[in-house]
Amino acid sequence: MKSVVYTEPGPSSVLSVVEREIPQPGPGEVRVRLVRSGVNPTDWRFRVRPLAYAEVVPGQDGAGYVDALGPGVEGFAVGDRVWLMLAQHQRAYGTAAQYTVQPSTRVAHLPEGASFDLGAALGVPAMTAHRALTVGDPGPDRLGPGTMDGLTVLVQGGAGAVGNAAVQLARWSGATVVATVSSPEKAALASAAGAHHVVNYREGDTEAAIRAVAPEGIDLVVEVAPAQNNAVDLAVLKVGGTVSIYAKHGGEEFVVPIFETYFKNLRYQYLVLYFLRDEAIARGSADVTAAVAAGALRVGEEAGVPLHHFPLAETGAAHDAVERGAIGKVLIDVSDQ
Repeated sequence: MKSVVYTEPGPSSVLSVVEREIPQPGPGEVRVRLVRSGVNPTDWRFRVRPLAYAEVVPGQDGAGYVDALGPGVEGFAVGDRVWLMLAQHQRAYGTAAQYTVQPSTRVAHLPEGASFDLGAALGVPAMTAHRALTVGDPGPDRLGPGTMDGLTVLVQGGAGAVGNAAVQLARWSGATVVATVSSPEKAALASAAGAHHVVNYREGDTEAAIRAVAPEGIDLVVEVAPAQNNAVDLAVLKVGGTVSIYAKHGGEEFVVPIFETYFKNLRYQYLVLYFLRDEAIARGSADVTAAVAAGALRVGEEAGVPLHHFPLAETGAAHDAVERGAIGKVLIDVSDQ
């Protein structure tokens, strides 16, 4: 099989396409023949760090067909369409290859009618968004129609991959969604994703603009840039609100004023997808799959997620596109369907 590998840290030029033996699934494992692999910022960030393995195949996300089952696997059959999550977390071999072997807990059924493009775009963005939306109080620990009724969610950076998924999942679950963006072009993407209100933070008073569309305040903030946005978050959150932080854009540190924060009874919840407990991963994958089946999670320009395709041989260029900040989702075409 063809695999993209690297054996030393560095720029995208360390990636090369090689031939490797098709791996065999062990107990509890599923082998997947990949059609698409998704690229995330973590892929290039991991690539420049010291290696934990002698050889690495990048890629956390992907979609394809079940090709073989290891002993003890239940709930899957050869030929099933599936999507993958956390494929290269604490493992040497991810999804930038024609085949990958994964624990069955990192494999989920891809509903009929959903494209492999969508399947490969779920993983990191949708699972991170799910966790960000389910840590509030009040708020649900599962997403679905009605679970967020009566809540107002602010998605900071609503045109990003996680932000877009958060907008789509929150709207599906019944929340009123406000998204912030930095340009008219990104405003169009956030609106396409389903945001009820979009605020360009580079135009005018952001706090006033959010208050104008959410006069009773915000229940939950999905936050990508806490150092940049904390003052606004504090100003617009309701008493008992939550700031759910999944990234550190806009600065490495921020100051939390104690008096204002505790008198509002606020919660700051940090999250890293890679270290969630197994039960949180299971809840997230089940809810994301249900959202896909309901048509609530979508990709493509019409959903605010432009797609950028690269062949397997140009995985390095795909990594570079993500590192340069490509808007939408970068996908690797591993094979035809």
